[in-house]
Amino acid sequence: MASPIIDFMLSRSSAPIQDLKAPGPSDEEIALMLKAATRVPDHGRLAPWRFILYRGKAREEIGEGLAALAEKLEGPLPEGRKQKERERFSRAPLVIGVISSPKENPKIPEWEMRLSGAAVAMNLLHAAGGLGYGANWITNWYADVEEGRRLLGLAPHERVIGFVHIGTYEGKPMERPRPEVATLVSEYAGPWTDEPSS
Repeated sequence: MASPIIDFMLSRSSAPIQDLKAPGPSDEEIALMLKAATRVPDHGRLAPWRFILYRGKAREEIGEGLAALAEKLEGPLPEGRKQKERERFSRAPLVIGVISSPKENPKIPEWEMRLSGAAVAMNLLHAAGGLGYGANWITNWYADVEEGRRLLGLAPHERVIGFVHIGTYEGKPMERPRPEVATLVSEYAGPWTDEPSS
């Protein structure tokens, strides 16, 4: 059965961040991508996630902050490493932070809210690709450091789901080995047991 949606999903791949160039998406395209991104399962309609746009001069300012933070945490760094940190958010014209911002709810566990946020990030990748842009979803060391999250605009209770780098990509889609789906599927055979089957 032919389906352009299935064809698109089966050919989806991430573009190398360093190859994402200007122009980036327009404000109208960003709004459309974010609208598509939020069409996800969301138990309780909590919207336990939000977005932060990193673009323009802010990307360089963040880079300087990350270089300083890395040096604070690790000690003096070689110039090459400092430059790498400075360029973390300026390689692509747009970076969208998908942020887990859980809400208090007695019935819905926080892990479900984070899974909903991961679905948002995946939808954002699909939306960027659907509009003809390249995109790449990463986290990196600063997502796991409290001071890094603060620098990037997160509140203390929030966590990074992903930083989605988006831009014009003129290369060919990158293909890599994918898992053999048949090895990942089984029919239900009853409760789990450690006992070997006879």
